[in-house]
Amino acid sequence: MEIRRVCAVYYSATGTTERVVLTAARTLADRLGAPLETLNISTPAAREPEQRFSAGDLVVAGTPTYAGKVPNKLLPYFQTKLAGGGALAVPVVLFGNRSYDNSLAELCAELEAHGFHTVSAAAFVGQHAFAAELAAGRPDAQDLALAEQFAQRTAEKVRGLAEPPAPVQVPGDAAAPYYTPLGLDGQPAKFLKAKPQTDPAKCTNCGLCAAVCPMGSIDPADAASVPGVCIKCQACVVKCPAGAKYFDDPAFLSHKAMLEQNYTRRAEAELFF
Repeated sequence: MEIRRVCAVYYSATGTTERVVLTAARTLADRLGAPLETLNISTPAAREPEQRFSAGDLVVAGTPTYAGKVPNKLLPYFQTKLAGGGALAVPVVLFGNRSYDNSLAELCAELEAHGFHTVSAAAFVGQHAFAAELAAGRPDAQDLALAEQFAQRTAEKVRGLAEPPAPVQVPGDAAAPYYTPLGLDGQPAKFLKAKPQTDPAKCTNCGLCAAVCPMGSIDPADAASVPGVCIKCQACVVKCPAGAKYFDDPAFLSHKAMLEQNYTRRAEAELFF
């Protein structure tokens, strides 16, 4: 099957999903001899326009796993803003060393439901947004080499296609509920309303945290004010140059400690063709 364009579409608040998706997309474009376009949907403005694709396009669609699913605030984008039009798709999810649970199944199902033909899929590991000790520094060189191999195998499959493929089969239940975060006591950790705090001694009010917030929830004029919804993505914490942002919610910290206690082994990527 001839591919006229490879497009990387990804949400990546802290950059881990971006690294894997772009590695795979660049390899696909190189192997298939097609131009590469990229669309980073990590800001509200980037998610406004509708994107239409067609047969001859190959879209690498990437998202991190939040509570075992596609982030609930991002899901409407995949449901209303992407029109497949017969394009091939490569769904990719990242997970923070615990499990991707049902996120890959959900992403595959949404793409298939909106005009895409999934040709391969993958779940890769990225440094956990809550607990940097989990999968620290990942995706690492080994992960990115695997992303290249994944793309190479996908390119071989695409070249051998005479017609759109059957949907790629992945584990999980697209309709399953979100994972319930647990604390150190084994009980549900309820931190839905937790928001980042700001250390006034460190904050320079540069506005970067407001610019990188994927929900647009931080007041650009006052970094300490978070009037909008917080999805705990940690973009403001990770990207603050002064280290002024942090979370102090007890339930959030208990869940973070539980993850650090139980998920220290090296989880590995899973690939599906």
